[in-house]
Amino acid sequence: MWPFGKSTKDRVVEALNAQPKLKDLGLQVTEQGGNVRVAGMVPNDRYGQLVRVVAEGINGVKSVDISGLVAQQQASATAQPAPTAPAATVEMGEKTITQQSAGTADLDEKAFEEQSKIAKAVHSAIRSNGELADDPIDVLQSGKSVILRGAVDNDHELRLLEKLARGVEGVSGVDISGVKVTAGTKELAKEKDTESGDTVYTVKSGDTLSAIAQKYYGDAMEYKKIAHYNNISNPDLIQPGQKIRIPG
Repeated sequence: MWPFGKSTKDRVVEALNAQPKLKDLGLQVTEQGGNVRVAGMVPNDRYGQLVRVVAEGINGVKSVDISGLVAQQQASATAQPAPTAPAATVEMGEKTITQQSAGTADLDEKAFEEQSKIAKAVHSAIRSNGELADDPIDVLQSGKSVILRGAVDNDHELRLLEKLARGVEGVSGVDISGVKVTAGTKELAKEKDTESGDTVYTVKSGDTLSAIAQKYYGDAMEYKKIAHYNNISNPDLIQPGQKIRIPG
């Protein structure tokens, strides 16, 4: 169940692919210890700011390196359109001249900067709240609205999360449909592999794979997925202290 079975890298990739201007660019993401690097070809330099905004909203991301992004110097017929205002046409006798509206680049940069402030402010508000700070919540942006994904311990925290996000200046809408209420969320999300960002569970006395599957997926039969992912040939033989990775 998200977010427990998805690494930091996987969630960054999903967030980038959820942004319409970025989803078809085929950007490559690497992550280690919360440090994310995004590489690939983008239409222009302004896309770097958008990539940074999206990646920084993912829980567990400590830094974002966009030095691997390469901006195309000239647009081509098959290139991804740049996120600019529509081109204006000017009639001059028998010729029609297409030109970009003056100040387009500045408008785009201002829009990205505004979105960045909103997403960062919501993320900061969540991390600064005593009840929500340890909940695994990702903040995605869509214009001036924010999309929240993750899990909280109870309905009270869910209501608090929405109220907190709506109270951030500049936020026009909040989507919490991707946030699940799961008892023990903080405990389940606490242990991570610092290299991969994978969720890891330390087996306790009396644990069974089916009970672990019930905690993370809400379905005891998902023990087969956990066993396969961890190369456990006999699901009945797990030992206290054993580290088990939780697959997505």
